[in-house]
Parts: sequence; structure tokens; C-alpha cells
Amino acid sequence: MVNVFIDGKEGTTGLKIFERLGGRNDLNIIALPEELRKDSAARKECINAADVVFLCLPDAAAIEAVSLCENPHVKIIDASTAHRTSPEWAYGFPELSAKHRERIAQGNRVAVPGCHASGFISLVYPLIARGIVSADYPFVCHSVTGYSGGGKKMIAEYESAQRSPELDSPRQYGLTQKHKHLPEMQKICGLEYAPVFNPIVSDYYSGMCVTVPLHARLMRKKMGVDALKRYYAEYYASHNFIKVVQESKNYLPANPLVGTNNMEIYIDGNDERIVLASDFDNLGKGASGAAVQCMNIMLGLDERTSL
Repeated sequence: MVNVFIDGKEGTTGLKIFERLGGRNDLNIIALPEELRKDSAARKECINAADVVFLCLPDAAAIEAVSLCENPHVKIIDASTAHRTSPEWAYGFPELSAKHRERIAQGNRVAVPGCHASGFISLVYPLIARGIVSADYPFVCHSVTGYSGGGKKMIAEYESAQRSPELDSPRQYGLTQKHKHLPEMQKICGLEYAPVFNPIVSDYYSGMCVTVPLHARLMRKKMGVDALKRYYAEYYASHNFIKVVQESKNYLPANPLVGTNNMEIYIDGNDERIVLASDFDNLGKGASGAAVQCMNIMLGLDERTSL
């Protein structure tokens, strides 16, 4: 029996992890009474008694939680931004390469990717890895997400009966180009420059579509739409949760994969101007699903267990 502690179970990601693990008979979920969930001593006891700890906390609290761990055998999976660019932590996107999967499997510190970052990296990492575009390519990224990505405060704002009429419209944010996902988007892909990033939150609960446009004239290896479809299909062929869709669509919604850990990649446009898109659930492959997938790999289980 594997003992699991979710530090921050009351948050959106923590609740989803708890739901995904609820039906499993190979895990024992360590429960912390409500009145002690912010008590450092009580949290420290739970962390050190666990085999696996999920951190679903703000960055500062996640860093504190790691400092409370004195048991070298505890496996920590951090869903915050705090450790995603740390060389001491495995980056929790096993589909990117055999090396990424191996580091997750053999390590005891894994940082779960950010939701927007997951979409961008799924599209850009394969291009850089095989030299299809250069590391100094001027990437632009557009991302549409449901409001659950903003956590409890934003959920309450959108679901309030007295909400602002502005929430009826999609809203751009991160306008200063300092979004917290940008460092990992740049570092994990090995880019010389951060992309111009345009995140948009819209009036639906969950689901995400991340889009990256490409100019064929700026690519190192000239590949059209059909060639890129074949390339991405081959790149992700052996993986359970990523599918490269060969058919084109007139409309690409952002919410068809809600409730799953799946990701679908689309390549459209023409041979001069290409549009890459990654569709997934910001609460699934973009958060709780990815965290559970990493735990399964760390424990030597089928990564699809409870997913």
C-alpha cells in the first residue's frame, strides 16, 4: 500500500487529484483535519509519513513544504510554478523524450508542467529537438482557457450572480509579457528568446486550446502541413495520451477533452503559413492528470492507471 498525502487538497488541482485517486485500492490517502491544513507541524508529519506527496500550493508554500521533508524516500510531485525550471527537478512531461520519462521514473522530485506551457511545449519542443526550426525563432503563442485555470477566486467571480458583464466576453491577460509560465516555455524548449504569449480566459469552466503559428520561410527545414502531420504523428506515436489528428476542422473548440488526460495536436494552414494547435483539459493533462500520470511512472505502474 502506497501512502499519499495531498498538501493543498482543497484547491482546484488538489481536489481533482483526490477524485482521480479515490477509487484506487493500492493507495492510502493520508487525511489532514481541516483545522490543521495550514499547521506546519501537522503538515510536516504527514509529508514525512507519506510515500508520495502532491503539492497543490502557491509557490512560497510549495517551497516551504519541500523544506519540511526530512525523509529521503518521499517522492514529491509539485503542481506549483516553484520548481519547473530547477535542474534538480524532473520536468513532468514524459512524452517529450525518453530522457524526460527516465528522469521521472528514477527521480523523487517532479515538477508538473503549467497548463499553457504544456500546450506550447508539446508543439515547439519537437520542432527544436529535430532542428526543424532554430532556437532563435520568433515564436508567438495564443492560448484560450476556461476560467477554472484561475483557481477558486476566479471560479467564484465567474459563477457569481452579480458578476461583471465584462466576463461575458473573452479576456486577454498577461499583457506585460511576464506570465509565470514563460520561463518554463523558454527553458524546456531550449529557446534563445521567450515567445510573445497571449493568454485568453473565456466564459466556460475548463478546457484549453494553445495555438502556435509558423512561417515556413523562417523554418530551417522546409516542411508543409502534410509533412508536419506525419512528423508529429511519428514523434508521439508510442504514447498513450497524445494523438495527432490528421483530419482538418472548420472550427476547433477548446473543451472537447474535458475530464480526460488526453491531448490532441492539430496542424493546419497552408505551406506558407502553418497553424499548430494543442487541445486538452487545463485540469487534466494541464494539471491533475499530468500529476497522477507522473506518480504512476514513479511507482513503476502503468501510466494510464486511474486516467
